[in-house]
Amino acid sequence: MEWIEGRNPVREVFRAGQRRIHELTLAEGIGGPDIESLEQMARSEGVQVSRVPREVIDNRSSGSVHQGVMARCEPYPYSTVEAILQAAKGRHEDPFILFADHIQDPHNLGSLIRTAEEAGVHGVIIPERRATPVTPAVVKASAGATEYMKVARVTNLVRTAKRLKEEHVWFFGADAGGIPVYEVKLSGAIAVCVGNEGRGLGRLLSETCDQRVALPSLGRIGSLNASVAGAVLMYEVVRRRAGG
Repeated sequence: MEWIEGRNPVREVFRAGQRRIHELTLAEGIGGPDIESLEQMARSEGVQVSRVPREVIDNRSSGSVHQGVMARCEPYPYSTVEAILQAAKGRHEDPFILFADHIQDPHNLGSLIRTAEEAGVHGVIIPERRATPVTPAVVKASAGATEYMKVARVTNLVRTAKRLKEEHVWFFGADAGGIPVYEVKLSGAIAVCVGNEGRGLGRLLSETCDQRVALPSLGRIGSLNASVAGAVLMYEVVRRRAGG
């Protein structure tokens, strides 16, 4: 069991219906349309609703802004690579996949998943080790987008990438030393690979990519946050697919 916190994430867990919710806990004294809607969702699903002093939720919270709302639910239901490919097939689209290579900050992973869901990505693939899993903090950072996104957790990213290349998926790795992304053809089945916050893409995954692509650096810092770089690259794919 785990506790999801925040009005939007809890609402999306209810709406998506991907995992069972056992309890909705609300701080005493809070109300309004959002809270009434959550209570109605809970009752329609037969979920227990309890009111507790705000300090109880403060103590239970992981530290993020819980807004007086928490839900106790089943752990996040991971998907599979096969299910991601089937999702693309079901939408009659070329696969569009995000590889998150050893992202360790839950906020970065949550932000990447949120953007991926909005950009029409069919699935996100993360490694089992040395990376953040989909925790309640990731759910919160994604504003609940995790509940609609297929996330596969695999033992070996490189092996998975090679397997997908056999399905004619073309891999593009984010790399400051790569070819400017605006000069690269982005069509067909695509996987965008975003690396660790400090080290970037792992060497083996980088070597497995068909092309390493870079975003223009016009400032003095010389780098972008992993989730920001991933967002720009994903939407560049969206723009190209739309004929831009």
